[in-house]
Amino acid sequence: MTATFTTKGDKLFIDGKEVLKAWESFSGWYWFGTEREQVQDSDFGNGKIVKGDQIWFGYVQGLEEEWGSFSEAELNSLYTNGRVWEIPAKNIPHSGRRNSGSQ
Repeated sequence: MTATFTTKGDKLFIDGKEVLKAWESFSGWYWFGTEREQVQDSDFGNGKIVKGDQIWFGYVQGLEEEWGSFSEAELNSLYTNGRVWEIPAKNIPHSGRRNSGSQ
């Protein structure tokens, strides 16, 4: 799936949806949150429950590029290992892997 990235002023839009928050990984993956879906208590299988986990809907550029849902708490857990970090708001319009034809 190829999405259209558009920058308007200091904001990034993907397929017309404004990116509200974004993350980047050491391995070159990107997560772009465009909609807050829900807040929930999440259990990632390690016996520790994360209360108040924000679930996002957005665009993910990983091995494949796709729209879907992802957990902010899970991304934050990877931050502690230095593998994922939040992209500062001022840098979001310039982030992600751009395909030819994207602006």
